[in-house]
Formats: sequence, structure tokens, C-alpha cells
Amino acid sequence: MADGMDVTHEINSVRRQVGRRVFRAGEVRVVTVSRTYDSPLDDLWDACTNPERIPRWFLPVTGELREGGRFQLQGNASGTIERCDPPKGFFATWEYGGEVSWIQLRLTPVADDRTRFELEHIAHVDDERWAEFGPGAVGVGWDLGVLGLSRHLASGESVDRAESMAWLTSEEGRRFVTSSSEAWGAANVAAGEPEEAARAAAERTTTAYTGG
Repeated sequence: MADGMDVTHEINSVRRQVGRRVFRAGEVRVVTVSRTYDSPLDDLWDACTNPERIPRWFLPVTGELREGGRFQLQGNASGTIERCDPPKGFFATWEYGGEVSWIQLRLTPVADDRTRFELEHIAHVDDERWAEFGPGAVGVGWDLGVLGLSRHLASGESVDRAESMAWLTSEEGRRFVTSSSEAWGAANVAAGEPEEAARAAAERTTTAYTGG
């Protein structure tokens, strides 16, 4: 990540939503992140599904990236691709830390070769954990992913992993994480969470990502 980023612009370019619904015989929390990119549908689909391209903005991935296939993100989640509808989206399990949640990607073309990226993270979350961190626990991570995708699409280049980790501890990186946590706190309030509780959860999320 290069210094000099317009953090406010990057944060405001993303739409964040928090909700609940019944899914597979249980109530789930749904965290949704979306952004419109200056990229045609087929190119954005390739960026999100091509195993040679995903590491350029997210994480190295192995496995069979097809319907019914298993994937493993290096040092992170694994899962099964349950449904795939190229180039419109896919639905997959997200298996991490002994727990299973789900992700659903939707890509929608808009005017002038632009495409809307929308990702839902669907999880059974206990109320105690939600009270502690709220939606930012996964939302900040997805904001960082969406940022990496944005920078990759703009330049065509790979995001340097070491530089990205160093950037997270920089003043700019900490400002991005703090702003992301606060934005997810606001989305939590919009979904009905009391403001004081949402703000406290956002502060704890910032601390968890930045170390204080």
C-alpha cells in the first residue's frame, strides 16, 4: 500500500450493511460490503476467481475453484464452493478457527463498463461475541480486501504482502482501520444496535486490528 492514500474517499466509496435473517434453520448475522469499480464485469469476475490473480490483491489460494471444489486461502479460511454462476457470483462456505460461516459474492454490471461488487458474510454469531466486537470483526477485514482489490484494478499490479503489513502499522493504515471500524459501528447503529454499545464494540475492533 502506498502512502498518500485518500482514506476518507476509500472509506466513503464502500457501502456497509448489517442485518439478520433465518438461514439453514437458524438466525444469522449478515455483514454486507459493496463497492462499484471502474471495471467491466468479466474483468472483475476474473480478478475475484482466477487463482493466479487473487493473490495480487488478497491471499494466495489453492484448490479447485469451481462448483463443488474446495479452496484454501494461505494462513486463513478454507471452504467449499457450493454454487457458482459465472460471471455473476458464487456462494461458498468460509471455514476458519473451527467454525463455519458463508460468503456470497454478487457482481452486477452498471453503466459505462462499471461493475458493482457485493459480498455478504453470513454467520451464526453468539450475542456475547457480537456485543464485544460487532460487525467490524469481519467487516474491517473485508474493507481491507476491497481496498486491495481497488488498488489492483486501478494499476493491474500486485499488492505487496510485506508492504501491506507494514502499512497497517503506519499512521495512514491505523487511520484506515479506525475509520473502517467507526463506519461499521455506524452500520450497526443503523441496524438497531444502541449507539453506545456499537461505538464501544468499534473501539475494541480497532484495538484488535492495530494493537492499541
